[in-house]
Amino acid sequence: MALLLLLAAAVLSVLGWVYESDGLIDASWVVWIVGVLFLLLRWRRNRRKFPSIEKAQAAAEAGDPRAMRAIASLRKLQGDHAEAERLLRAAIEQGDVEAMWDMGRLVDLRDGLAEAEPWFRMAARHGHFFAKRMFRPGHGFNIDGSNPL
Repeated sequence: MALLLLLAAAVLSVLGWVYESDGLIDASWVVWIVGVLFLLLRWRRNRRKFPSIEKAQAAAEAGDPRAMRAIASLRKLQGDHAEAERLLRAAIEQGDVEAMWDMGRLVDLRDGLAEAEPWFRMAARHGHFFAKRMFRPGHGFNIDGSNPL
């Protein structure tokens, strides 16, 4: 949303400059300010997620699916795929769509794309944007159009 607002502000600024319109320039200032405020709010919200690995681990043990996903990513990077899978499965049981996608990526890394299809399909059926794209005709799992969601 913030990036869209900043893009709109840039367009308004250019149009105001080209057409020498004070109204467009004033409107662009308002949109710039609102866009920057949205960016600051998003930064503040993201900053509060997990300030340390210990806090993320504690949140994961308490059952927070976002924390489980974060720790699973860390375990995957460390090569502990079994622990990453355990954490992702726990997050999936709570309905975490991002965990479904991450599980597909983990299985793809470990066993290949064909084995990962059920996880990507599950994520797509639950509305994951990138997973749904993999099943569009001509993409990933639906090259010839015979394997839709």
